[in-house]
Amino acid sequence: MAGALTHIGATGEAHMVDVGAKDDTRRVAIAEGFVVMLPATLTMILDGNAKKGDVLGTARIAGIMASKKTHDLVPLCHPLMLNKVSVEIEPDEALPGLRVTAAVSVTGKTGVEMEALTAVSVACLTIYDMAKAVDRGMTITGVRVLEKSGGKSGDWRASGV
Repeated sequence: MAGALTHIGATGEAHMVDVGAKDDTRRVAIAEGFVVMLPATLTMILDGNAKKGDVLGTARIAGIMASKKTHDLVPLCHPLMLNKVSVEIEPDEALPGLRVTAAVSVTGKTGVEMEALTAVSVACLTIYDMAKAVDRGMTITGVRVLEKSGGKSGDWRASGV
């Protein structure tokens, strides 16, 4: 673990970090998550036969919208003017299920890891919501940051990526 916790004061109280003196730099974060489901559920989604409509399109939009609201959802996150958010959803027959990835970029004073994680999480939740009528046993798993770049701490990549 590198350094002290930046959001916690000497007596344990939570604080928003002051980023005012930091330089604006280009920052990017990529996150992933998985929704594991029955093979028949995956087929239903890919064939566009879910009763609630276009699962993949709706989940993609939900993830993008959620990333823009991260500061409303996660205490102590700074509101950011995001440059780009992309959410990709790909079938993975080996799970079986769907792999969700989000890439978020900003030119600013703080990173976008939380925005990428929020995008992935809400996209996965939306997939679950839209398909739960046929498969309540779905699981959301493996939500993590794959990589980040920019800022004083530089670049980072998860092992095995």
